[in-house]
Amino acid sequence: MPASPSTARAINDRLALRLLQREGPLTAGQLKQLTGLSRPTVADLVERLTDAGLITVVGEAGEQRRGPNARLYGIVADRAHLAALDVRTEGVSVAVSDLIGTVLAEASVPIGDDTGTGPAVERAVALVERAVKEAGADRPHTVGIGAPGLIDPASGDLRDSSGLPSWHRGLVATLQERFPEARVSVENETNLAALAEQRDGAARDRDTFVLLWLGHGTGAAVVLDGALRRGASGGTGEIGFLPVPGTTGLPSATDCAGGFHSLAGSAAIARLAAEHGLPAADAHAPAAARLVEEAVARPGDAQAFLDALADRIALGVASVVAVLDPGCVVLGGEVGQAGGPPLAALVEERVRRMSPLPVEVRPSALGGTAVLRGALLTARDRAQEVLFAPPGR
Repeated sequence: MPASPSTARAINDRLALRLLQREGPLTAGQLKQLTGLSRPTVADLVERLTDAGLITVVGEAGEQRRGPNARLYGIVADRAHLAALDVRTEGVSVAVSDLIGTVLAEASVPIGDDTGTGPAVERAVALVERAVKEAGADRPHTVGIGAPGLIDPASGDLRDSSGLPSWHRGLVATLQERFPEARVSVENETNLAALAEQRDGAARDRDTFVLLWLGHGTGAAVVLDGALRRGASGGTGEIGFLPVPGTTGLPSATDCAGGFHSLAGSAAIARLAAEHGLPAADAHAPAAARLVEEAVARPGDAQAFLDALADRIALGVASVVAVLDPGCVVLGGEVGQAGGPPLAALVEERVRRMSPLPVEVRPSALGGTAVLRGALLTARDRAQEVLFAPPGR
């Protein structure tokens, strides 16, 4: 059945807005060329979107052109402000952007293990409020949160997980209370990192890939045919619990010690480096990443360490490849980015010896910033779904 006039207008409007989001400011003539719509139809949609406060004239195209046909139209960036949070076990990072994704303010705050739940939540919420104010906004339209742990696929809530700070769940609820008009959503941190690598990073040319997160902990995100897969309980990619050889025992339902985490988490990497005579480092992800980065920079002195680390990472990658055959695995997180192409090549070489399935192993292009970037992209998508929706929806 042919679309009704109102439905056709809504479809055309959404198409134009998506093009303006992707391409940046465009003239009416460029919109006509890119959409394939007639000149009168483009003129009508430009008028509708301008009247709705969604687009505005932002300049003119070309120094020699003047007049209505040269007007450049762009999305009204300050129509909404978005907040993104990267919630870690040891602190929170925040970014606030406008509707087209330009970051206007960034901030972070450490939160120690000895900080109580109430003070920890208040410190994190205050950080968000300051960043929003610094960005020139009264409140965020949409808030995207990346956090470790399982997300309930039915409710979208962060599930209570052993080993994670209790203030994580309290933060999500408090943000919704403090910003009652905002749309607050939470997603697993590794899933958000995969989204960022797919849009802006190492997997831009891949519809199917797996991101293996290597940071303070380990995790994996699975993207098949362009879609993120979460699993029946939201636990797809909990690779830290994967039983592997080389550990002192087996993981349990409440503790990933003995699983892949015990081989490739930041504390395990620090211990491995010490065993190979490298300088001692603490167990946090930035320190482990520095160890790997320095080892890559002087492989002659640290080649044995890099080889041993690649052996460990290859166990996790080979397991993923055997089950999913993704064709591409991105080594994400701070450690994956620090290892760069040299570590990725070492891992790929080992996996090819262990598996008959072809796989390309790539280093992260975004590293530890991928979670915050993914949270911001998710917030932008959800805000635009609401603001770009046809009237009355």
